[in-house]
Amino acid sequence: MAANFAAGGQDFLLAGRDAEAARTIAASLGGHAEAVSLDEAFRRADVLLLAVWLDAFEQLLSQYGQQLAGTVIIDPTNPVGPDGEGGYHKIIGEQESSGQILAALLPAGARLVKAFGTLSAGSLSAAARQEPDRAVLFYASDDDTAGDLVAGLIGAAGFDAVRVGGLDQSIRIEMFGDLHEYGALGRVVTRAEALKVI
Repeated sequence: MAANFAAGGQDFLLAGRDAEAARTIAASLGGHAEAVSLDEAFRRADVLLLAVWLDAFEQLLSQYGQQLAGTVIIDPTNPVGPDGEGGYHKIIGEQESSGQILAALLPAGARLVKAFGTLSAGSLSAAARQEPDRAVLFYASDDDTAGDLVAGLIGAAGFDAVRVGGLDQSIRIEMFGDLHEYGALGRVVTRAEALKVI
């Protein structure tokens, strides 16, 4: 995602638990990324894309929750874990959505948008700025302003944004959901294809 944002001219802060790795990545992105500590990222950012596993996401919300009022939190999580046989299985209830679980953990004033999790890392890299028709990234949001902001970031990352509805639709764009690359949809789609399936 960092490379996609930089290719789209989007400036951003980049933080990670491995500060040296964050600095190395930021240095390779043409001046679009500023490497900062996690503390600084949570303090300075108006929008946070937390590209971590579900349990780590919950821990970060617990640790930094009081600083998040007024912040848009982007949730790309897929509530899965290794199944011991080389694949993945869902780690929450079959009818539960990590998007709804995480939204319930946010402090007052923070807004969650489910986005950037419907495609694998390989597809995110390969399908960005696809021509002639851009590939789609689906998103879900209960807040129109936050959703529009994230739709703009999806565009900057090289994709067309397609809203599937509110956070009650998050399960559809999580792994094994009907609009996920590793669900019923099974592939990267364009806007015209996406509008036929939502």
